Amino acid sequence: MSGGRRHIGVAERRARLAVRHRLAGPARATAPAEVAEALVALHGSDPATVYLAVGARLAEAAKTVPETERALYEDRTLVRMHGMRHTVFVFPAELTAVVHASTGLTVAARERAHLLKDMAQAGAPDAAWLAEVESAALAALARLGQATATELSAAEPRLREQFTYAAGKSYEGVHTVSTRLLRVLGVEGKVVRGRPLGSWTSSQFRWAPAPDHAELDPAAAQAVLLDRWLHACGPATEADLKWWTGWRVTEVRRALTAIGAQPVTLDEGDTGYVTAGDLPPVTEPSRPWAALLPALDPTAMAWQQRDWYLPPELRPLLFDRSGNVGPTVWWNGLVVGGWAQRRDGEIVWRILDPGIGREAEQAIAAEAERLRGWVGTAKVTPRFRTPVERELSE
Repeated sequence: MSGGRRHIGVAERRARLAVRHRLAGPARATAPAEVAEALVALHGSDPATVYLAVGARLAEAAKTVPETERALYEDRTLVRMHGMRHTVFVFPAELTAVVHASTGLTVAARERAHLLKDMAQAGAPDAAWLAEVESAALAALARLGQATATELSAAEPRLREQFTYAAGKSYEGVHTVSTRLLRVLGVEGKVVRGRPLGSWTSSQFRWAPAPDHAELDPAAAQAVLLDRWLHACGPATEADLKWWTGWRVTEVRRALTAIGAQPVTLDEGDTGYVTAGDLPPVTEPSRPWAALLPALDPTAMAWQQRDWYLPPELRPLLFDRSGNVGPTVWWNGLVVGGWAQRRDGEIVWRILDPGIGREAEQAIAAEAERLRGWVGTAKVTPRFRTPVERELSE
Protein backbone atom coordinates (compact mmCIF):
# COMPACT_ATOMS: atom_id res chain seq x y z
CA MET A 1 0.00 0.00 0.00
CA SER A 2 1.20 3.54 -0.79
CA GLY A 3 -0.61 6.42 0.90
CA GLY A 4 -3.52 4.05 1.55
CA ARG A 5 -3.72 2.98 -2.09
CA ARG A 6 -3.30 -0.57 -3.32
CA HIS A 7 -0.14 -1.13 -5.38
CA ILE A 8 -0.31 -3.26 -8.52
CA GLY A 9 3.10 -4.13 -9.89
CA VAL A 10 4.22 -5.32 -13.30
CA ALA A 11 4.04 -9.02 -12.40
CA GLU A 12 0.41 -8.75 -11.36
CA ARG A 13 -0.48 -6.64 -14.40
CA ARG A 14 0.92 -9.38 -16.62
CA ALA A 15 -1.05 -11.99 -14.66
CA ARG A 16 -4.25 -10.00 -15.20
CA LEU A 17 -3.46 -9.73 -18.90
CA ALA A 18 -2.86 -13.48 -19.18
CA VAL A 19 -6.18 -14.42 -17.61
CA ARG A 20 -8.52 -11.65 -18.70
CA HIS A 21 -7.27 -11.54 -22.27
CA ARG A 22 -7.66 -15.32 -22.52
CA LEU A 23 -4.02 -15.92 -23.39
CA ALA A 24 -2.85 -18.38 -20.73
CA GLY A 25 -3.76 -21.96 -21.64
CA PRO A 26 -6.40 -22.61 -18.93
CA ALA A 27 -8.01 -19.22 -19.61
CA ARG A 28 -8.64 -19.80 -23.31
CA ALA A 29 -12.15 -19.31 -24.62
CA THR A 30 -14.59 -21.75 -26.17
CA ALA A 31 -16.15 -19.36 -28.72
CA PRO A 32 -15.28 -16.13 -30.61
CA ALA A 33 -17.98 -14.19 -28.76
CA GLU A 34 -16.23 -15.01 -25.47
CA VAL A 35 -13.00 -13.54 -26.84
CA ALA A 36 -14.70 -10.33 -27.94
CA GLU A 37 -16.50 -9.99 -24.61
CA ALA A 38 -13.25 -10.48 -22.72
CA LEU A 39 -11.38 -7.89 -24.78
CA VAL A 40 -14.37 -5.53 -25.36
CA ALA A 41 -13.25 -4.89 -28.94
CA LEU A 42 -11.22 -6.67 -31.62
CA HIS A 43 -9.33 -4.47 -34.05
CA GLY A 44 -11.02 -4.79 -37.45
CA SER A 45 -9.05 -2.41 -39.70
CA ASP A 46 -7.25 -5.45 -41.06
CA PRO A 47 -9.87 -8.24 -41.46
CA ALA A 48 -7.35 -11.01 -40.79
CA THR A 49 -6.54 -9.54 -37.37
CA VAL A 50 -10.00 -10.44 -36.10
CA TYR A 51 -9.52 -14.12 -36.88
CA LEU A 52 -5.89 -14.29 -35.78
CA ALA A 53 -6.74 -12.58 -32.48
CA VAL A 54 -9.58 -15.03 -31.88
CA GLY A 55 -7.50 -18.06 -32.88
CA ALA A 56 -4.75 -17.16 -30.44
CA ARG A 57 -7.30 -17.31 -27.62
CA LEU A 58 -9.53 -20.27 -28.51
CA ALA A 59 -9.01 -23.60 -26.77
CA GLU A 60 -9.86 -25.32 -30.08
CA ALA A 61 -8.14 -23.13 -32.65
CA ALA A 62 -9.37 -25.28 -35.54
CA LYS A 63 -12.82 -23.72 -35.02
CA THR A 64 -11.54 -20.19 -35.54
CA VAL A 65 -12.64 -19.44 -39.09
CA PRO A 66 -16.05 -21.18 -39.25
CA GLU A 67 -17.08 -20.10 -35.74
CA THR A 68 -16.00 -16.49 -36.23
CA GLU A 69 -17.75 -16.28 -39.60
CA ARG A 70 -20.91 -17.67 -38.05
CA ALA A 71 -20.76 -15.17 -35.19
CA LEU A 72 -20.24 -12.27 -37.61
CA TYR A 73 -22.56 -13.14 -40.47
CA GLU A 74 -25.18 -15.63 -39.27
CA ASP A 75 -25.75 -15.36 -35.52
CA ARG A 76 -24.75 -11.66 -35.52
CA THR A 77 -23.36 -11.96 -32.01
CA LEU A 78 -20.40 -9.96 -33.29
CA VAL A 79 -20.67 -6.72 -35.30
CA ARG A 80 -17.96 -4.94 -37.28
CA MET A 81 -18.38 -1.17 -37.01
CA HIS A 82 -16.52 2.08 -36.45
CA GLY A 83 -15.66 2.85 -32.86
CA MET A 84 -13.03 4.54 -30.79
CA ARG A 85 -10.69 6.95 -32.61
CA HIS A 86 -12.68 6.36 -35.83
CA THR A 87 -11.18 2.87 -36.06
CA VAL A 88 -13.01 -0.20 -37.33
CA PHE A 89 -13.55 -2.78 -34.58
CA VAL A 90 -15.55 -5.94 -34.00
CA PHE A 91 -17.76 -5.65 -30.91
CA PRO A 92 -20.15 -7.95 -29.07
CA ALA A 93 -23.59 -7.12 -30.45
CA GLU A 94 -24.86 -5.92 -27.08
CA LEU A 95 -22.23 -3.16 -27.07
CA THR A 96 -23.14 -1.57 -30.41
CA ALA A 97 -25.52 0.97 -28.88
CA VAL A 98 -22.98 1.79 -26.18
CA VAL A 99 -20.18 2.36 -28.69
CA HIS A 100 -22.43 4.40 -30.96
CA ALA A 101 -23.52 6.76 -28.18
CA SER A 102 -20.20 6.96 -26.33
CA THR A 103 -17.86 7.56 -29.25
CA GLY A 104 -19.64 7.33 -32.61
CA LEU A 105 -21.91 10.37 -32.40
CA THR A 106 -19.11 12.87 -31.91
CA VAL A 107 -16.97 11.38 -34.66
CA ALA A 108 -19.98 11.11 -36.98
CA ALA A 109 -20.85 14.80 -36.67
CA ARG A 110 -17.28 15.72 -37.50
CA GLU A 111 -17.08 13.35 -40.48
CA ARG A 112 -20.34 14.59 -42.02
CA ALA A 113 -19.26 18.21 -41.60
CA HIS A 114 -15.95 17.42 -43.32
CA LEU A 115 -17.72 15.72 -46.21
CA LEU A 116 -20.09 18.63 -46.78
CA LYS A 117 -17.23 21.12 -46.54
CA ASP A 118 -15.07 19.18 -49.01
CA MET A 119 -17.94 18.88 -51.49
CA ALA A 120 -18.77 22.58 -51.22
CA GLN A 121 -15.16 23.60 -51.79
CA ALA A 122 -15.05 21.38 -54.88
CA GLY A 123 -18.28 22.86 -56.27
CA ALA A 124 -20.06 19.52 -55.88
CA PRO A 125 -23.83 19.28 -55.26
CA ASP A 126 -25.14 20.63 -51.96
CA ALA A 127 -26.41 19.06 -48.72
CA ALA A 128 -29.96 18.65 -50.02
CA TRP A 129 -28.67 16.64 -52.99
CA LEU A 130 -26.52 14.51 -50.69
CA ALA A 131 -29.53 13.83 -48.43
CA GLU A 132 -31.50 12.54 -51.44
CA VAL A 133 -28.63 10.27 -52.47
CA GLU A 134 -28.22 9.01 -48.92
CA SER A 135 -31.92 8.17 -48.61
CA ALA A 136 -31.92 6.33 -51.93
CA ALA A 137 -28.73 4.42 -51.04
CA LEU A 138 -30.11 3.26 -47.70
CA ALA A 139 -33.35 2.18 -49.34
CA ALA A 140 -31.40 0.21 -51.95
CA LEU A 141 -29.31 -1.43 -49.26
CA ALA A 142 -32.45 -2.42 -47.36
CA ARG A 143 -33.77 -4.11 -50.52
CA LEU A 144 -30.51 -5.85 -51.33
CA GLY A 145 -29.66 -6.92 -47.79
CA GLN A 146 -25.93 -6.63 -48.46
CA ALA A 147 -24.08 -4.90 -51.27
CA THR A 148 -20.71 -3.59 -52.32
CA ALA A 149 -20.23 0.09 -53.09
CA THR A 150 -20.25 -0.82 -56.78
CA GLU A 151 -23.57 -2.68 -56.46
CA LEU A 152 -25.11 0.21 -54.55
CA SER A 153 -23.89 2.62 -57.21
CA ALA A 154 -25.68 0.55 -59.83
CA ALA A 155 -28.91 0.99 -57.84
CA GLU A 156 -28.23 4.67 -57.14
CA PRO A 157 -26.00 6.08 -59.94
CA ARG A 158 -25.49 9.42 -58.18
CA LEU A 159 -23.15 7.60 -55.79
CA ARG A 160 -20.65 7.52 -58.68
CA GLU A 161 -20.29 11.32 -58.65
CA GLN A 162 -16.73 12.47 -58.07
CA PHE A 163 -15.24 15.63 -56.66
CA THR A 164 -11.71 16.96 -56.22
CA TYR A 165 -10.41 16.99 -52.68
CA ALA A 166 -7.84 19.59 -51.50
CA ALA A 167 -7.44 21.12 -54.97
CA GLY A 168 -4.03 22.68 -55.53
CA LYS A 169 -2.41 20.99 -52.52
CA SER A 170 0.24 18.29 -52.48
CA TYR A 171 -2.32 15.73 -51.29
CA GLU A 172 -4.98 16.64 -53.87
CA GLY A 173 -7.13 13.70 -54.91
CA VAL A 174 -10.39 12.68 -56.49
CA HIS A 175 -13.02 11.26 -54.14
CA THR A 176 -16.14 9.33 -55.08
CA VAL A 177 -19.35 10.16 -53.24
CA SER A 178 -19.97 6.47 -52.46
CA THR A 179 -16.65 6.05 -50.66
CA ARG A 180 -17.02 9.11 -48.47
CA LEU A 181 -20.75 8.79 -47.83
CA LEU A 182 -20.63 5.11 -46.84
CA ARG A 183 -17.83 5.93 -44.44
CA VAL A 184 -19.97 8.62 -42.82
CA LEU A 185 -22.99 6.32 -42.65
CA GLY A 186 -20.81 3.69 -41.00
CA VAL A 187 -19.69 6.06 -38.26
CA GLU A 188 -23.27 7.24 -37.82
CA GLY A 189 -24.33 3.67 -37.13
CA LYS A 190 -26.61 3.39 -40.17
CA VAL A 191 -24.58 0.74 -42.01
CA VAL A 192 -22.06 -1.91 -41.00
CA ARG A 193 -19.55 -3.99 -42.87
CA GLY A 194 -20.93 -7.33 -44.03
CA ARG A 195 -19.42 -10.44 -45.58
CA PRO A 196 -16.12 -10.04 -47.43
CA LEU A 197 -16.02 -10.72 -51.14
CA GLY A 198 -13.31 -13.33 -50.72
CA SER A 199 -11.95 -15.38 -47.85
CA TRP A 200 -11.53 -14.32 -44.22
CA THR A 201 -8.33 -12.48 -45.16
CA SER A 202 -10.03 -10.29 -47.78
CA SER A 203 -10.26 -6.52 -47.27
CA GLN A 204 -13.01 -6.19 -49.91
CA PHE A 205 -16.39 -6.28 -48.25
CA ARG A 206 -20.09 -5.66 -48.60
CA TRP A 207 -22.16 -3.16 -46.66
CA ALA A 208 -25.25 -4.14 -44.69
CA PRO A 209 -27.94 -2.20 -42.79
CA ALA A 210 -26.94 -1.67 -39.17
CA PRO A 211 -28.92 -3.63 -36.59
CA ASP A 212 -31.48 -1.65 -34.63
CA HIS A 213 -30.32 -0.42 -31.27
CA ALA A 214 -31.55 1.89 -28.55
CA GLU A 215 -30.40 5.49 -28.43
CA LEU A 216 -28.50 5.93 -25.17
CA ASP A 217 -27.38 8.96 -23.21
CA PRO A 218 -23.74 9.60 -24.25
CA ALA A 219 -22.42 10.13 -20.70
CA ALA A 220 -24.14 6.97 -19.45
CA ALA A 221 -22.80 5.02 -22.44
CA GLN A 222 -19.28 6.28 -21.76
CA ALA A 223 -19.54 5.00 -18.19
CA VAL A 224 -20.64 1.56 -19.41
CA LEU A 225 -17.86 1.33 -22.00
CA LEU A 226 -15.18 2.49 -19.59
CA ASP A 227 -16.32 0.02 -16.94
CA ARG A 228 -16.16 -2.87 -19.43
CA TRP A 229 -12.76 -1.89 -20.75
CA LEU A 230 -11.25 -1.17 -17.35
CA HIS A 231 -12.30 -4.61 -16.11
CA ALA A 232 -10.48 -6.13 -19.07
CA CYS A 233 -7.42 -3.88 -19.03
CA GLY A 234 -7.17 -2.27 -15.60
CA PRO A 235 -5.15 -0.93 -14.08
CA ALA A 236 -4.85 1.81 -16.66
CA THR A 237 -3.83 5.44 -16.42
CA GLU A 238 -5.83 8.46 -17.55
CA ALA A 239 -3.46 8.69 -20.52
CA ASP A 240 -4.24 5.07 -21.45
CA LEU A 241 -7.98 5.69 -21.17
CA LYS A 242 -7.91 8.92 -23.16
CA TRP A 243 -5.84 7.29 -25.89
CA TRP A 244 -7.97 4.13 -26.18
CA THR A 245 -11.34 5.90 -26.16
CA GLY A 246 -10.39 9.02 -28.07
CA TRP A 247 -12.35 11.09 -25.53
CA ARG A 248 -11.41 14.37 -23.90
CA VAL A 249 -9.78 14.02 -20.50
CA THR A 250 -12.85 15.63 -18.90
CA GLU A 251 -15.01 12.83 -20.33
CA VAL A 252 -12.59 10.20 -19.05
CA ARG A 253 -12.64 11.68 -15.55
CA ARG A 254 -16.41 11.96 -15.54
CA ALA A 255 -16.77 8.30 -16.51
CA LEU A 256 -14.21 7.21 -13.89
CA THR A 257 -16.23 9.01 -11.24
CA ALA A 258 -19.51 7.56 -12.51
CA ILE A 259 -18.32 3.97 -12.18
CA GLY A 260 -16.57 4.48 -8.85
CA ALA A 261 -13.16 3.53 -10.26
CA GLN A 262 -10.48 2.89 -7.65
CA PRO A 263 -7.02 4.52 -7.91
CA VAL A 264 -3.95 2.34 -7.47
CA THR A 265 -0.23 2.95 -7.68
CA LEU A 266 1.92 1.42 -10.41
CA ASP A 267 5.61 0.55 -10.60
CA GLU A 268 6.23 3.48 -12.94
CA GLY A 269 5.01 5.86 -10.24
CA ASP A 270 1.81 6.71 -12.12
CA THR A 271 -1.74 6.46 -10.83
CA GLY A 272 -3.76 3.70 -12.42
CA TYR A 273 -7.44 2.85 -12.09
CA VAL A 274 -9.40 -0.37 -11.66
CA THR A 275 -13.12 -0.94 -11.46
CA ALA A 276 -14.93 -0.90 -8.14
CA GLY A 277 -14.35 -4.20 -6.35
CA ASP A 278 -11.33 -5.14 -8.48
CA LEU A 279 -8.68 -4.55 -5.82
CA PRO A 280 -8.09 -8.16 -4.64
CA PRO A 281 -4.78 -9.62 -5.87
CA VAL A 282 -4.74 -11.67 -9.06
CA THR A 283 -2.43 -14.67 -9.02
CA GLU A 284 -0.23 -15.71 -11.89
CA PRO A 285 -1.38 -18.56 -14.15
CA SER A 286 -0.40 -22.01 -12.94
CA ARG A 287 1.68 -22.62 -16.05
CA PRO A 288 3.86 -20.32 -18.17
CA TRP A 289 2.37 -19.37 -21.52
CA ALA A 290 3.37 -18.25 -24.99
CA ALA A 291 1.34 -16.53 -27.71
CA LEU A 292 1.72 -15.35 -31.28
CA LEU A 293 -0.51 -12.31 -31.60
CA PRO A 294 -1.33 -10.61 -34.90
CA ALA A 295 -0.67 -7.11 -36.13
CA LEU A 296 -3.02 -4.64 -34.38
CA ASP A 297 -3.92 -7.20 -31.74
CA PRO A 298 -6.14 -5.59 -29.07
CA THR A 299 -3.79 -6.66 -26.27
CA ALA A 300 -0.68 -5.18 -27.85
CA MET A 301 -2.59 -1.98 -28.72
CA ALA A 302 -4.65 -1.63 -25.55
CA TRP A 303 -2.48 0.77 -23.58
CA GLN A 304 -0.64 3.93 -24.57
CA GLN A 305 1.99 3.36 -21.87
CA ARG A 306 3.48 -0.02 -22.79
CA ASP A 307 6.85 -0.37 -21.10
CA TRP A 308 5.51 -2.92 -18.61
CA TYR A 309 4.90 -5.47 -21.35
CA LEU A 310 6.86 -4.15 -24.33
CA PRO A 311 10.57 -3.30 -23.96
CA PRO A 312 11.12 0.18 -25.47
CA GLU A 313 14.09 -1.00 -27.50
CA LEU A 314 11.85 -3.39 -29.46
CA ARG A 315 9.37 -0.77 -30.64
CA PRO A 316 11.27 0.39 -33.75
CA LEU A 317 11.37 -3.24 -34.91
CA LEU A 318 7.77 -4.18 -34.16
CA PHE A 319 5.85 -0.99 -35.04
CA ASP A 320 5.42 0.95 -38.27
CA ARG A 321 6.01 4.70 -38.46
CA SER A 322 2.36 5.46 -37.69
CA GLY A 323 2.38 3.53 -34.41
CA ASN A 324 0.70 0.34 -35.64
CA VAL A 325 2.03 -2.81 -34.00
CA GLY A 326 2.99 -5.77 -36.16
CA PRO A 327 2.82 -9.49 -35.28
CA THR A 328 4.33 -10.09 -31.84
CA VAL A 329 5.68 -13.08 -29.90
CA TRP A 330 4.82 -13.19 -26.18
CA TRP A 331 6.23 -15.09 -23.23
CA ASN A 332 4.50 -14.81 -19.85
CA GLY A 333 3.07 -11.36 -20.48
CA LEU A 334 6.11 -9.82 -22.15
CA VAL A 335 6.72 -9.16 -25.84
CA VAL A 336 9.93 -11.00 -26.72
CA GLY A 337 9.92 -11.04 -30.53
CA GLY A 338 8.02 -10.91 -33.80
CA TRP A 339 6.67 -13.38 -36.34
CA ALA A 340 5.51 -13.55 -39.95
CA GLN A 341 4.19 -15.90 -42.60
CA ARG A 342 6.39 -16.62 -45.58
CA ARG A 343 5.14 -16.95 -49.14
CA ASP A 344 5.03 -20.72 -48.86
CA GLY A 345 2.83 -20.45 -45.76
CA GLU A 346 5.52 -21.28 -43.20
CA ILE A 347 5.19 -19.49 -39.85
CA VAL A 348 8.54 -18.05 -38.81
CA TRP A 349 9.53 -16.01 -35.78
CA ARG A 350 12.46 -14.18 -34.26
CA ILE A 351 13.28 -13.93 -30.58
CA LEU A 352 14.56 -10.45 -29.76
CA ASP A 353 15.19 -11.26 -26.09
CA PRO A 354 18.02 -13.83 -26.05
CA GLY A 355 17.60 -14.60 -22.36
CA ILE A 356 14.15 -16.21 -22.37
CA GLY A 357 15.43 -19.80 -22.20
CA ARG A 358 14.71 -23.16 -23.78
CA GLU A 359 11.27 -23.66 -22.19
CA ALA A 360 10.06 -20.44 -23.75
CA GLU A 361 11.49 -21.31 -27.15
CA GLN A 362 9.73 -24.69 -27.12
CA ALA A 363 6.42 -23.12 -26.08
CA ILE A 364 6.70 -20.50 -28.83
CA ALA A 365 7.46 -23.19 -31.41
CA ALA A 366 4.36 -25.08 -30.25
CA GLU A 367 2.22 -21.97 -30.68
CA ALA A 368 3.64 -21.42 -34.17
CA GLU A 369 2.67 -24.98 -35.09
CA ARG A 370 -0.78 -24.48 -33.58
CA LEU A 371 -1.23 -21.33 -35.68
CA ARG A 372 -0.05 -23.03 -38.85
CA GLY A 373 -2.47 -25.86 -38.23
CA TRP A 374 -5.62 -23.74 -38.42
CA VAL A 375 -4.47 -21.07 -40.88
CA GLY A 376 -3.73 -23.80 -43.40
CA THR A 377 -3.19 -22.56 -46.94
CA ALA A 378 -4.47 -19.03 -46.28
CA LYS A 379 -1.91 -16.27 -46.81
CA VAL A 380 -1.85 -13.45 -44.28
CA THR A 381 0.01 -10.22 -44.98
CA PRO A 382 -0.58 -7.44 -42.45
CA ARG A 383 -1.99 -4.23 -43.84
CA PHE A 384 0.62 -2.27 -41.89
CA ARG A 385 4.10 -3.72 -42.43
CA THR A 386 6.82 -3.53 -39.79
CA PRO A 387 10.60 -4.07 -40.06
CA VAL A 388 10.74 -7.52 -38.45
CA GLU A 389 7.63 -8.76 -40.26
CA ARG A 390 8.95 -7.61 -43.65
CA GLU A 391 12.32 -9.23 -43.10
CA LEU A 392 10.95 -12.53 -41.85
CA SER A 393 8.34 -12.85 -44.62
CA GLU A 394 10.89 -12.76 -47.43
